[in-house]
Amino acid sequence: MGLFDGKLVIVTGGGSGIGRETALKFAAAGATVVISGRRQEPLDETVGIIEAAGGKAQALTLDLENGDSVASFAKSVLDQHGRVDVLVNNAGHSSKVRSINTVSQEEWDSVLAVNLTGVYQICKAIIPSMLEAGGGTIVTVSSMAALRPGLLGGAPYSAAKAAVTNLMGDINAEFSNQGIRATAVMPAEVNTPILKNRPLPPGEDARSTMMGPEDLADVIFLCAALPHRTTIEQVVMSPTVKRDVSADLEAAKTIGS
Repeated sequence: MGLFDGKLVIVTGGGSGIGRETALKFAAAGATVVISGRRQEPLDETVGIIEAAGGKAQALTLDLENGDSVASFAKSVLDQHGRVDVLVNNAGHSSKVRSINTVSQEEWDSVLAVNLTGVYQICKAIIPSMLEAGGGTIVTVSSMAALRPGLLGGAPYSAAKAAVTNLMGDINAEFSNQGIRATAVMPAEVNTPILKNRPLPPGEDARSTMMGPEDLADVIFLCAALPHRTTIEQVVMSPTVKRDVSADLEAAKTIGS
């Protein structure tokens, strides 16, 4: 018997990186996992890996910048499965231009739409079913940028991650006595595809000391696996070895100017 047998878990951004590793971990524990993302091909790859290992998974496309897409996704999941036990808000992206002086309105809006507004919309759509079922767990991948804003993450990303961290706190304040618990996981650098969007993408030496996506998956799983009497409200994670990011900050100062 798996710990999550009979449970339904949503993982956004499940086509690669942290989302894929998280989906694999929940599926291995018996959950039916619904993974989402913009592109079908990587989602299908994740489903294939899960099914090859004997697990159960479904892929549904989702554009977090589009409210209609979020509403359609949530309705489809609830119509098919009836309930959601765990919602993992993992999908996110950052702007190429990092400075508030030079970032465009378009990039600003896009980053806040995916990292904040989309999370609000999917939580709002799923929470009523959790309340009806008597509880659920929401884990959102925030960022160290919520605590240490600056050019490394960029102004839009830092602002969005601070806000979504606060949103998880609001969910706890409002619904914890009704059985819903929410966690914000705030990692520093993780070796994932999102790093390609940096003004100075880290090389292999830099990536070698970063946390791996499976490290985040382990923590996300723990937040949902603990007895429901316990809520992990926030988790801060960082690489043991701290690297010199001065070149990254210099690159971030000039891009877009």
